[in-house]
Amino acid sequence: MTTPTALITGAARGIGLATARMLQSRGWNVALLDRDADELATAAADLPAGQTLTLTQDISDPQAAPVFLRAVDQRFGRLDALVNNAGVADFGPIGDTGFDRWRTVMETNLDGTFLTTQAATPMLRDTRGAIVNIASISGLRASTLRVAYGTSKAAVIALTQQQAVELGEYGIRANAVCPGPVRTKLAMAVHTPDIIAAYHDAIPLNRYGTEDEIAEVISFLVSPAASYVTGQCIAADGGFEATGIGLPALRG
Repeated sequence: MTTPTALITGAARGIGLATARMLQSRGWNVALLDRDADELATAAADLPAGQTLTLTQDISDPQAAPVFLRAVDQRFGRLDALVNNAGVADFGPIGDTGFDRWRTVMETNLDGTFLTTQAATPMLRDTRGAIVNIASISGLRASTLRVAYGTSKAAVIALTQQQAVELGEYGIRANAVCPGPVRTKLAMAVHTPDIIAAYHDAIPLNRYGTEDEIAEVISFLVSPAASYVTGQCIAADGGFEATGIGLPALRG
């Protein structure tokens, strides 16, 4: 059991699935976890069976992580990388964000990331493995309608630093990736032409990112090539974070 193994949460679609495919193309075994059983089955149908384990679980359940980590151990016998990608996006004004909506976001984005990492730590110690937490550009720069989402992602960035500091003595590395606007099916379905144009104006590269571009960053961070990188937050955002100091019209 020497083949490196990754566990990716929220892996039925989007960045999680793109990362699974990329790592498998580079020889990894991958456990894909998602609470959407139907979508997960559809995703797994195109993946190599010998390199794939599917897990239908909800990471916000405090009892779930030990169960699915045991399944990973039984199937692959090791864990070299944990990609905490599962997340809930809930956008709305502060005044309309009731505590139930707040908790729904926090339970998955923050609590689930904490619980999964805590349960995975013994296996990661054995391999001196890597953690990549998927935060968001919304955790680095504030925006309207993102009080719960943005706060949860800022907390994930802080949690990543705590993990890096405390788990580094075991050889475990922890980093965060903060995607900017990404051209997913969901984003294209809900972003109006005006929103798309505004993002293109605000991003120095003048475009959305792709799922594979984010997967490349994640794949680097879990690889031996990043063996001295820990405690970092990498914004894969086309330069979006850097534009906070000026107006797009002035860059013309």
